[in-house]
Order: sequence, then structure tokens, then C-alpha cells
Amino acid sequence: MDAVNLIAALVLLLSLLAVAWPFLFYPLILRMLPTRPEQPLTGPAPSASLLFCAYNEATAMPEKLANLAMLKSRYPDLEILAFDDGSSDETAALIEAQGDLVTLLRGPGRSGKAHGMKLLAARATGDVLIFTDANVVLDVDAIGNLLARYADPEIGGVLGSLHYVGDEESATASVGSLYWRIEEKLKDEESRTGNVLGADGSIFSIRRALYPQFPDSVLDDLTVSMAVVFAGKRLVKAKDVIARERLVAARGDEYRRKVRIAARAWHTHSHLRPQLRRMTGMDRFKYASRKIVRWFGGIFILTGIIAAGTLAMRISPTLYMIGGLTGVFILWRGLRSKGGPFAAVVDIIIAYVATLQGVFKAMTGRTVTVWNPATSR
Repeated sequence: MDAVNLIAALVLLLSLLAVAWPFLFYPLILRMLPTRPEQPLTGPAPSASLLFCAYNEATAMPEKLANLAMLKSRYPDLEILAFDDGSSDETAALIEAQGDLVTLLRGPGRSGKAHGMKLLAARATGDVLIFTDANVVLDVDAIGNLLARYADPEIGGVLGSLHYVGDEESATASVGSLYWRIEEKLKDEESRTGNVLGADGSIFSIRRALYPQFPDSVLDDLTVSMAVVFAGKRLVKAKDVIARERLVAARGDEYRRKVRIAARAWHTHSHLRPQLRRMTGMDRFKYASRKIVRWFGGIFILTGIIAAGTLAMRISPTLYMIGGLTGVFILWRGLRSKGGPFAAVVDIIIAYVATLQGVFKAMTGRTVTVWNPATSR
């Protein structure tokens, strides 16, 4: 094998390794690590405040408010606060119509979720702050199961488990559901071995004393949850704290959502970099494996395709042509299909492209402060 072929083969191998790392090799390594047991103490359960932000969520509000009423009846001392980010529909009116169930704070206009959550956290009185989204509903036992984990004084934050519904509605939803099931299992293993490295906004909590200061431009879910790790406390995941959310079904909605999240995630990463460097070696390994490697997965796919094309061309121009035509056919079929394996492949590629676009957007100094709910949920 000459030098060019050797380099191409090596690049292809490394690209495949990098793409597979977060989903195959990293989980295998986690499973080999010892369990770090929790050490609960007896005592009263902490008080809690449930916080969420909303913008134009009138469609989701009836189910959300019914869920909150159920939780309040089960946990009468639960404080519930909401921030309306200048909705142009009936979101705020629907919340206010519930009387004392929810304390509503209204923003002056579009100021973003991070800004709203900071206002809610400053207003909250609970020992534990529970964060969720406007389109998420919680199972009846979620609050009690979550607060029980705080019996261990070393635990500073607890994540719940997100169960998506509607995965049969499109290939985009199906791929999103598969990705999230993998993500949930990774968090389970990270929790078992020490710390989960970051939460999403569907359901997580922290001790109120650990709530950090941060600019409105960062991803508040990641920033707030990582404050637990930076404080030397444990951030763990509870399988029996279940939240449910409907998947995004349309490619356009999912693409825009991933670009927005990736841009804010990388901007947040840059903001947190000094503290990330002071984490333990194991936590830095987890963070890099589950986050950084994924953020650049689009580059690894591109380098792998170029390396494979180079090898195919040098082996046989016919093989190169067959491979190229096969790739074009898969893309063509996938873009035209609403379901099936070809559509799934295209949706995976689109997800990587959107994430990479968001990262590059943040690297050039641009980020996203406000959000719009997906219309295809």
C-alpha cells in the first residue's frame, strides 16, 4: 500500500472511530467503570419550586396546566412559577385563568429563556429548584421521586428521564426518538459512575443555593446543571422521575431547533471553559466524549467520505463511480421519503449538518437568545 492509500485508510478509520465513539465505544467504557453509590440520610424532604418559561404555547397549555394541577394536588406545598416571554397568543391568559395555581411573571417582550429562568429562580423560595419546559408533562410520582434523591447531602442536582411520544409520525421523529433513547442510557451510566455532564430543559433540578450567575446568551440548562459539578457536588439521574414530550415531526423544525441548540451550547461551552478545565479527569473525559465529539461529528463524516472516495478512486474508478451514485441515490430517496431507512439516513445526516452549522455560527460570535416553539409537535 502506497503512502496516499495508507493515509486515506488511516483517516477513514479515525473518522469512523470518532463518529462511533459517543454511541459505541464511550458507552462500553462507562459500563466497565465501578458504581459510585449514593449515601442517603434520614430527614424531611426539601421544599421545592417548579419553574418553566413559555412563548406562544397556547396549544400546549391546557394539558400543561392540567398536569400542574394534578401535581399540586399530590404535593400541596409545591410552588409553581412561570415566565411568559411576550407571547402573542393566549398563553399568559390561560395561565392567569388558573388563579393561584401558578405565579406568572410577564416579560416586557422577547428576552429569552435564560433571562426568564433567572427571574423565576430569584423569586422562588423552595430549597430545590425544578426546571421543566412548557410542552412537557410530568408523571404523578415525579416530584416525590426527585426530592427523595436529595437525601444524600452530596447530591446537588437531579435529572429526570425524558420519554418522547409520537415517534411513529415521521422519519424525523423516529430518528429523534432513537437518538434520545441512546442519550438517556448514556446519562444513566454517567450517573451510576459519578456525574452526568449536563442536563436538558425537559426535567432537571438543583439545590437553590447552587444556582449560578450567567449572561442571558448562554444555554441555561447546561450552565445551571454544570454549576452542580463545578461546586463539587454530584449531578445524578433518576429513572423514576419521568417527563413526557411530543417529538418534532418536520425536518425544517428539527433542523432549526438543532442549529439553535448547538449555537447556544458552543457559546455556553466557551463561557464555561475556565471551570471545565478545573473538573476531574473523569468528568472532562465524559464531557468531551458526550458533547465535544458529537458537536464535530459532521466534520468526521465529511473526512470519512473524502477518505473513502480517495481509496475507491485509487482502487478502481468504477468502484468510485458506483459509490458516488449510491450516495446520490440514498440522498434522493431519503429527501423524497417520509419514512423508511433512506429517510432515516438523511435525517441523521441533516442532524449532524445542523449541529455543525450551529457550532460554526457560535464560533463566529453569533448566538441565539430567543426561541420559537416547533409547529410540528
